[in-house]
Amino acid sequence: MKALVKPCAFGRHRVLEPAGALPQCAWKLDATPVAHENEILCDVEALNIDSASFRQIAEANGGDPERVAAHVLALVVERGKHHNPVTGSGGMFVGRVRAIGETLAPHAGLSAGDRIASLVSLTLTPLCIEAIERIDMATGRIWLRGTAILFATGLYAKLPDDLPDDVALAVLDVAGAPAQVARLVQPGETVAVLGADGKSGVLACVAARARAGAAGRVVGIAPDPTSPGARFLIEHGYVDAFVAADACDVTGLLAAIPDALPLLADVTINCVNVAGTELSSILLTKDRGTVYFFSMNTSFTAAALGAEGVGKDVTMIVGNGYAKDHAAIALQTLRDHPALRAYFVDRYGPKPSAVASAF
Repeated sequence: MKALVKPCAFGRHRVLEPAGALPQCAWKLDATPVAHENEILCDVEALNIDSASFRQIAEANGGDPERVAAHVLALVVERGKHHNPVTGSGGMFVGRVRAIGETLAPHAGLSAGDRIASLVSLTLTPLCIEAIERIDMATGRIWLRGTAILFATGLYAKLPDDLPDDVALAVLDVAGAPAQVARLVQPGETVAVLGADGKSGVLACVAARARAGAAGRVVGIAPDPTSPGARFLIEHGYVDAFVAADACDVTGLLAAIPDALPLLADVTINCVNVAGTELSSILLTKDRGTVYFFSMNTSFTAAALGAEGVGKDVTMIVGNGYAKDHAAIALQTLRDHPALRAYFVDRYGPKPSAVASAF
């Protein structure tokens, strides 16, 4: 491992190339499984690959779990982290604390043996994989043996006792969505959620419903109104309307929304896991309204130039996955909504081993 007199709180001492970069934008990290004085070394049990990244990897490998496993392993060996060069995104891990550096230990609130979920992206997390054991192609979860490093500034959450691990991991992976929606939406406002039937979209709709209140309006948008997420939102009243439309098809979307959004949205939340949905989000939104791009497939260039090209004066916010107390807010959202909790347990909870492909 490279030696640095004083390890950096942001992890710069782990960067192998290019020189001077911080871990997230670095090409390659040193993932040697030793805890420096300001690091936490974890034994990794599973990765939750972000939706955009896993979809791209799965499609590139024909949906074959063994090829997906080989792709992920090769990527981590090459870069020392899981950083998809196509989508630029990663995911998160769940694991058990093995060791805590001596200067960090008094402040970490952790002990060796604690089970945690990382709340920082795998794109900046030094990761070493010994073996991939199985993959759930439906959820993008990968069980493995390996290690990961968290830096002094790295966020994490202890896994809660009242929720299955798989459910907690699914929620924490998108914890920024409900917390940011609660900040952005005001009582009585109209909210549109693109990609409403995915896990971040469902949480966003629930948070929007709670924040907008009875006087507000929440509209979910996704291609398939019969998907599990869409059915849940409709049946439990978390949306006032559900529009079956493809966010990549701007013309088709605009033709489908007049009844559901006659005055357009005060706030639009983009949770879509494919590229090319920036202009749809912008055109759904009122002038001086807000678009929150939670999707990791968002192009800043397409959003900025698209808004300019159609003459839309909207505030556009990059989907920062972190908001203060976002993990606690997201988990509490499940506790506050029993139907939501039941949906997540059914959708993302432990499954028979036949569901996941073993190696």
